[in-house]
Amino acid sequence: MSAEDALTKAEDLLARLETARARLEATDDPDQAIEVLQELAQLAKEVEAELQRARSAAEGDAAGA
Repeated sequence: MSAEDALTKAEDLLARLETARARLEATDDPDQAIEVLQELAQLAKEVEAELQRARSAAEGDAAGA
């Protein structure tokens, strides 16, 4: 996966994160809030992983140049 692909996926995940955050703000149901918080935590982990992939790919490209 190229750095650009990883960054694109991270951007998509960030959009999903923003949507989930908006759902969290809109709910008064504690059970739903917990569910959304768990989703936010998972999405944040996925974003972090994609950013790490992008960084590794960029470093690999730089080393190969």
